[in-house]
Amino acid sequence: MTKPTVAVLFGGVSSEHEVSCLTAASILENIDRSQWKPLALGITKEGAWRLCHEEVPLAAIADGSWAKDPRLLPAVLTPDREQHGLLIHDGGAGWWRAPVDVIFPALHGTGGEDGSVQGLARLAGIPVVGCGVAASALCMDKDLTKTFLSGHGVPVAKWITVTRETRDDASLAAEITEKLGWPVFVKPASEGSSVGVSRAQGPGDLPAALEEAFRSGRKVIIEEAVTGAEVECAVMGNHGGAFPSDVLGEIVPKRALYDYEGKYLDGSTDLYIPARLPREQTEAIKKAAVEAYRLLECAGLARVDFFALPGGGFVLNEVNTLPGFTSISMWPKLMMASGMTYPEILDRLIRLALEVD
Repeated sequence: MTKPTVAVLFGGVSSEHEVSCLTAASILENIDRSQWKPLALGITKEGAWRLCHEEVPLAAIADGSWAKDPRLLPAVLTPDREQHGLLIHDGGAGWWRAPVDVIFPALHGTGGEDGSVQGLARLAGIPVVGCGVAASALCMDKDLTKTFLSGHGVPVAKWITVTRETRDDASLAAEITEKLGWPVFVKPASEGSSVGVSRAQGPGDLPAALEEAFRSGRKVIIEEAVTGAEVECAVMGNHGGAFPSDVLGEIVPKRALYDYEGKYLDGSTDLYIPARLPREQTEAIKKAAVEAYRLLECAGLARVDFFALPGGGFVLNEVNTLPGFTSISMWPKLMMASGMTYPEILDRLIRLALEVD
């Protein structure tokens, strides 16, 4: 029996290119090759799509050096449903077809987590691991996510939205003082992994924080600083069948800000699994995570992040539809703490993709 082909798509033009390569290497190392035939499809920082041949070592994928291999072949995921997969240039004058049964996007951030690749997969008629177009796009925009969830009664941190067109630092500082208080966190509305995030202690810090955030897009959110433990819940499943991880994970940054380097690169963060919370608070957060997942119509997987408040309550921080799968990533750690092995997690996610209508 022919094994289904899983195209692991990684790299990309976003600021999270490096962690995407780490995620892909982890997936390719742990996927059950007795069940699935993986293809490694990389996107360079310049946006060129390349098929990685089997001789490319996982270490080269992890460290990004794969992109310099002169033997890589140009390859594109075609929206033509009759082709149903990749078109690969043979190095000469022709193209050949490689059918794909499932796409596993190991992409984070812009171009991979925002519905773009999900839309291409839908056009191609190929199942994709994780959320679809609408949920991906909605969750990628923190402003839209907060607006939607707060409208359904889910507690979220108070925030103000500002765009390049509406920016007025003086009036904004006054609004922050009135509505949020200081300090605040200034974030790009549609960027992941704490890229472009700054903590503004007072009005004097605001202009520089805004400049940093606006480098990533035209819309920025400014959030109140919530006093509470940063905890995360892994959720898996399709519509109607979603379930949370048995335990929550707690993040304790050693620096003032839980940024990109602290998440993925320098180990400057302590993780506690299970989170150090009372049982009642843990269960309430797990229930809220599944409810948010359902409201947003997520599928496959997501990581739902919260602040656990000292009095026993919580506020939802954000929903990450393509969380990292690196060796220090919280989502797989939580599912493994719930009794699943890494290969079992990947197998389940691929099968969930095949189940989606």
